Amino acid sequence: MAAVLPASAHSRLLMSGNDAVARAVWEAGVRVAAAYPGTPATEMLEVISTYPDLYAEWSVNEKVSLEVAFGAAMAGSRAFCAMKHVGMNVASDALMTMTLTGVAGGLVIAIADDVGLSSSQNEQDSRYWGRFAHVPVLEPSDSQEAYEFTLAAFELSERFQVPVILRMTTRICHVKGLVTVGERREQSVAGFTKDVARWVMVPGAAGRRLPLMFERENKLRAEAEGSRLNFVETGSDRRVGFIASGPAYMHVRESFPDAPVLKLGFSCPVPYDLVRAFSTQCDQLVVVEEVEPLIETEVKAQGIAVSGKDILPRSGELSPHVLKPAIARLLGEPLPDGVAATSRIAPMQVFPRPPTMCVACPHLGVYYTLAQLRNVTISGDIGCYTLGFGQPWNALDACISMGASMGMALGLDKGRADSEKDKKIVAVIGDSTFLHMGMQGLLDIVYNRGNVTVLLLDNRAVGMTGGQSNPGTGRDIHGEEAPRVDFVKLVKALGVRDERVHEVDPYELPTLFKTLRQETKIAEPSVIITNQPCVLVEHFHARKPFWVIDDKCTGCGNCVDVGCPAIHVTRRDKVIKPSGKEVTRSFVRIESPACTGCGLCLQPCAPDAIVPVETLSMPIHVVKMS
Repeated sequence: MAAVLPASAHSRLLMSGNDAVARAVWEAGVRVAAAYPGTPATEMLEVISTYPDLYAEWSVNEKVSLEVAFGAAMAGSRAFCAMKHVGMNVASDALMTMTLTGVAGGLVIAIADDVGLSSSQNEQDSRYWGRFAHVPVLEPSDSQEAYEFTLAAFELSERFQVPVILRMTTRICHVKGLVTVGERREQSVAGFTKDVARWVMVPGAAGRRLPLMFERENKLRAEAEGSRLNFVETGSDRRVGFIASGPAYMHVRESFPDAPVLKLGFSCPVPYDLVRAFSTQCDQLVVVEEVEPLIETEVKAQGIAVSGKDILPRSGELSPHVLKPAIARLLGEPLPDGVAATSRIAPMQVFPRPPTMCVACPHLGVYYTLAQLRNVTISGDIGCYTLGFGQPWNALDACISMGASMGMALGLDKGRADSEKDKKIVAVIGDSTFLHMGMQGLLDIVYNRGNVTVLLLDNRAVGMTGGQSNPGTGRDIHGEEAPRVDFVKLVKALGVRDERVHEVDPYELPTLFKTLRQETKIAEPSVIITNQPCVLVEHFHARKPFWVIDDKCTGCGNCVDVGCPAIHVTRRDKVIKPSGKEVTRSFVRIESPACTGCGLCLQPCAPDAIVPVETLSMPIHVVKMS
């Protein structure tokens, strides 16, 4: 994306939390920003890359992105790094040491937690990293605060020479609000100062810096006690007072507008004196936090009586329909009228919409083919292709984290039962995920002589998060040409023998099936690389669409098994074959305007009922302009 002229100072802009963070990063004078795409954090760096006067990159994984940002901060520049919550699991190796070295230029790490599991494999609470790494955590509650807290985080980082975590959540990242913005303030850069006792963390040097880290934490707690980001809002209804942070504060304000609230924007370290003073202003104290009881546990350890997860759920968002009945039960009161009425209404039944892949997705043929294999265990990974576990393919047996398909496949091979000695092991991984954390796993398979067939699905995009670039696409974050990884050469360099590496077109089902069947029979590592782009990126070119000749369709249903959402079943019936077996027939039509002409459905069609649409026979929709 090309840089655009930013809006002028004092403009009021409708911004998501991600947009607001990006604007603040630019205004703060940041010179280096790095990230690996992951929902709900992705848009931060996408937007940052459109601003002038700074360097932005998609890194190969979160650990590398944090190391790039840290290197810039070591050189005295302000730097920024963004990731989703599971990304910090990858980056934590670097975080846990840079907390000892500290930073020179300001370093802010935005971590976006997926509260409610809208697009993630777990619901971890990134505030733990503040405690674990002894670094401060700031928690904005809306877009304006996301902007202001980002600016404050850079000031805090430089004043205490410490990385600062900006804890976002899906609701803050994606909900929009009005934000008043300012101008960019260029920052002077002192340059890198050699100091091996600080920057070279051998055990002796690290041991000497531990006391400095603990001393810094004490100073940060004192800072939190007087921070403008932590404040008390008085209220007339003193029966219950609330301690809240992040979006939970907004839910409390909406639910109980007359209650006293201690809002913790600077939530780690917890300002205990402020909490203790606030506790005298109300009859009972409730901590409302998403999702783990961190503040609650720490406040209780100070001898302050509070309620929290004993009355509130341990997962999901704490919206008003959750908070109101919980507090009513705490007070021994009946449910409020609106809440009680809502609880009696049965949820509306909606038509089920299970997740599926896109029309003509190059992964469709892969899973259609895998579904034909027998006596196979399929180890999966994180990406669009994770959807292969579902209908109609049922062709993925395990998935836990990015890159794990490789290690799990090797473990399935080495740990197989005697009864499974002939079972085939297949690992499926995407191009970006392979570069993110899969290469090491393949190297381990080769080094330890694993009997695993790897399907490396190269669709030239980070597909699940919106088609971002990676080293396999040949484009950088700005869409400009960049060096492109040759996956065939790469896997050979990792030790896979030349004759065990194949590049195939995933739309050519006979070739794909033959190659898979051949490689799974050979007891050594092999890699099959697919080579068609994601249908949502500019590299994809649609062909002439198809349609179904009704009179020729016999209801064999083979095309349905491909799983393309452009194919619709119009009716089903049951017939008895001459053998006496009852079979279900599925008669179909193709939504031709949605079809891209990939031809996957054409290949298994038994009666040749699927044919190309002639241009003149396509329906014409006339739109009248008023």
